[in-house]
Amino acid sequence: MKERLIILGTGNAAVTRCYNTCFAIQKGNNYFLVDAGGGNGILTQLEKAEIGLEQIHDIFISHEHTDHLLGLIWLIRMIAAKIRSGKYEGNLNIYCHPQLNKTAMIIVKLTLPEKFVKLIGERIFFRIVKDGKAKKILGNKVTFFDIQSQKAKQFGFTIKLESGRKLTFLGDEPYKDHEYRYAFQSDWLLHEAFCLYAERERFKPYEKFHTTVKDACEIGARLEVVNLILYHTEDRNLANRKALYIAEGQPFFAGNLLVPDDLEEFEL
Repeated sequence: MKERLIILGTGNAAVTRCYNTCFAIQKGNNYFLVDAGGGNGILTQLEKAEIGLEQIHDIFISHEHTDHLLGLIWLIRMIAAKIRSGKYEGNLNIYCHPQLNKTAMIIVKLTLPEKFVKLIGERIFFRIVKDGKAKKILGNKVTFFDIQSQKAKQFGFTIKLESGRKLTFLGDEPYKDHEYRYAFQSDWLLHEAFCLYAERERFKPYEKFHTTVKDACEIGARLEVVNLILYHTEDRNLANRKALYIAEGQPFFAGNLLVPDDLEEFEL
């Protein structure tokens, strides 16, 4: 069965010209959604990608920052409405760490009608992830790991694809050495790159615990990655972002360097 990666958004928290970083892994007619962006723009992105809410039964939220979490509230609202109207089969599983579960539930209870909230625990389930522990999602083994963030607690994961290849998501912070066993020789590695190294003084990525294109490519080379995807970027020059980032990164990474636009897709 073919698997695809659909990049729904590529931008950092402050972008206005593209959507916040999130993506989906497709297997057959089902999708595993990773993060949800900062609001109901996730509904627009899913619509543009022709992904129906009834095709999403697994969502992973990496951490509590607004540009990753708030779109989840809209997804819960819309999927709960479909459940109540008989237009959604099966259950919705939301994977996150324990603290994030508490935060999400507070927001849900404060903002959504009780008729939707009461579906949590009946048809909508929060599934707690733990460091180094695996779960089956889309029939594939997904191993979650704590990225040991210095900001908000955050998890990444590595997934064994049906093809035998490995895709690794490091969250929205730079690679750290404790992630080596997950990231080394990944066929696909998603790594944040806040801006060009040449523009580091303008965007100040290091103050925000982020990297530049050059840094991310050096990491990809060290980890012997096959396909390196750069995301979670600034959006000041979207028309030329792909060309500029690839030009800066290629001298440092000999593999396949990918700088996707929103809604770009890749066969896995």
